[in-house]
Amino acid sequence: MNWEKEYANSICTAEQLCAALGLPETEIPRYERILALYPMQITPYYLSLVDPADPADPIARMCIPSEDELDPSGTFDTSGEGDNTRQEGVQHKYRQTALILTTHVCAMYCRHCFRKRMVGISDAEQNKQAHEAASYVRAHPEITNVLLSGGDPLMCSHRLLGSYLQELCDIDTLDFIRIGSRVPVTFPRRICEDRELLDLLDLYAREKTLLLVTQFNHPREITPEAIRAVQAFQDRGIQVRNQTVLLRGVNDSAETLGTLLRRLTQIGVMPYYVFQCRPVTGVKGRFQVPLREGVGIVDGAKALQNGVGKAIRYAMSHPRGKIEILGEMEPGRMLFKFHQSRDASDASRLFTAELGAEDTWLDGELQGV
Repeated sequence: MNWEKEYANSICTAEQLCAALGLPETEIPRYERILALYPMQITPYYLSLVDPADPADPIARMCIPSEDELDPSGTFDTSGEGDNTRQEGVQHKYRQTALILTTHVCAMYCRHCFRKRMVGISDAEQNKQAHEAASYVRAHPEITNVLLSGGDPLMCSHRLLGSYLQELCDIDTLDFIRIGSRVPVTFPRRICEDRELLDLLDLYAREKTLLLVTQFNHPREITPEAIRAVQAFQDRGIQVRNQTVLLRGVNDSAETLGTLLRRLTQIGVMPYYVFQCRPVTGVKGRFQVPLREGVGIVDGAKALQNGVGKAIRYAMSHPRGKIEILGEMEPGRMLFKFHQSRDASDASRLFTAELGAEDTWLDGELQGV
């Protein structure tokens, strides 16, 4: 089965899921209630990583719908994406960086997705014309890098992805282009078997520095197939970096997270962020880890690393910026630092906040900060 046939055989309906997992038909209505709000797509490859005998399987937790997603608490835009949208599908939150939503499609719809409001549902927020997005970047020479995001840019057609890369590579003020993709993790055959995609990447990696930013969240995702997909980028001179999301029931122990980070450095993938899971509707109640607990997990994982692995930052994407979570100064008082900020007045600023044992986020206005 080639990659196109595998994608066509993805698990998308409650009936398909129950059949694949050997569940009784009586479970179908339960899953249909969830899928009516948030679609499901699981590649056969990724489903093969699930241990159906383990009710707490971390891989299953990331791909199989749960009734916890029906919890209405939280919000759909936790980092101010709407406020930072400058034109259709183009966000400009930080002075040097533009983010382009290239598609609303992914190879797999992760249950912890922070763009649950749009991924697999609506193309209303995505950019429709590569030229228009590139025109915005040209008109703002302070932008020195672009992040192609979505959805997943590696699920774009070759023509569309090539249009973005061609337009952006022609802009002299750009130092590099990042491609944010979980395809190497969830659908590695899409990369390894698609010669046209590989030739496209090879061509534009010669014109401009390209970086792949992916998201491995658990050591079991680092399979021989995933490693080959990563190496396909590395063989073309494309650096591969990883952003892990701290997820309850997936990597919320120092041992699991530490093993993940070490295995990533073993295959030449540089882990540079561990992100606090966002309080997104349909995600918040199931996946968030309290901040005071999270600091201990990340510090414990760092202690298991060599010098390269210790370079990670524990951070949250907040409406006011990317905030590094530094540690607990004393019981209940935590120290933070603006790693990136929307407003110049916040740049590199340190601050503290009082947090309870169950607090998972900083309030939207950062009252008192």
